[in-house]
Amino acid sequence: MAAKHPHWRLILNGKAAGDEAVRAAVAALRADGVAVDVRVTWEAGDAARYADEAVGDGVDTLVAGGGDGTLGAVAGALAERAEAADALPALGLLALGTANDFATAAGLPVAPEAALRLLLAQPAAPIDLLCVQADAHCHWVANLASGGFGTEVTTETPDGLKSLLGGLAYVVTGLSRVGRIEPQRARLQGPGFDWAGDFIALALGNGRQAGGGQPLCPQARVDDGLLDLTVVPPLEGELLSAMGTAVADGQQAALDRVAIRRRLPWVVLEADAPLTLNLDGEPVAARRFRVDCVPGRLRMHLPADCPLRGVADKVVA
Repeated sequence: MAAKHPHWRLILNGKAAGDEAVRAAVAALRADGVAVDVRVTWEAGDAARYADEAVGDGVDTLVAGGGDGTLGAVAGALAERAEAADALPALGLLALGTANDFATAAGLPVAPEAALRLLLAQPAAPIDLLCVQADAHCHWVANLASGGFGTEVTTETPDGLKSLLGGLAYVVTGLSRVGRIEPQRARLQGPGFDWAGDFIALALGNGRQAGGGQPLCPQARVDDGLLDLTVVPPLEGELLSAMGTAVADGQQAALDRVAIRRRLPWVVLEADAPLTLNLDGEPVAARRFRVDCVPGRLRMHLPADCPLRGVADKVVA
């Protein structure tokens, strides 16, 4: 019996539809016998509709072509379905966004053809997703949910600046906000963890970085059944001194000195005033969020040496 040829569907962000390198990569894979269908997103809801169509058509792999927002939309559309992970198409990523934070942390190839050929070279493996519940609705997150200063920077960075400067645009926007960072107050609870206070930034990571390369959850893994929580309190007094002495050792060392970190299966976040969390690029405001790590919700093609893989010790809920 002849071997079955792979059948992929590429859900391509409309902003990347004219990318010649992507067209050449698709043509090369087709020449090698891979059936690659292409769908281009135009408006909200397209990714979910295309994902549903792909499941109905028996597609082997659904490839998100875009940035972290496109990845989150495609992954979330698959995760919304009732089928188990092994009954759904596997997930692939063609990194075509501004920051490509998930792809960078995962060590995925930059060149479109190399990224697509990875899907042939590496079998899909289970990955976790975060379910962020707000207003009785689950928002699925593949990379990272962030709040505070980093969220304001990401949501306020103009599209034109992102197109011109790439990830540097987030740094430029961030610098423009220095001196007007307003702390926010919240309470966070999880298994064996109860914290309340002011923060200037927080992150709940399945992936490790956001905002154009900021490693907010540097030890996060996508297959350990846990989310990584990072809280950065206001930098004043002893914390400001600690930050100043550590900054010479690098940005990450400075952040490690002042941040509160935990690895947990779930977290509840509550505040008196609405907080905005950036969920893979989608801002969502609420007074209460419950964030659960859902183990093995999807399967994804990742490099064999992907830094985000490797099951670590689990915390019992």
